[in-house]
Amino acid sequence: MKTKELMGLVASLVLRCDDCVTYHIVRCKEEGVTHPEFLEAFNVALVVGGSITIPHLRRAVAALDEIEGL
Repeated sequence: MKTKELMGLVASLVLRCDDCVTYHIVRCKEEGVTHPEFLEAFNVALVVGGSITIPHLRRAVAALDEIEGL
């Protein structure tokens, strides 16, 4: 389910687990999450987790770009 995967992605970013983040990005893509929805989830993770999540957010965006072929 799309919503649960997005929640897993946010939780993984807040917990700063890069392997988990990558897993949830792949699963979110499989569930049809759009690029704007990913960015919204990343923003939620930043608000919840604070600035300490920024390095993980950068890696998440890079992983998403790679998966989307950008």
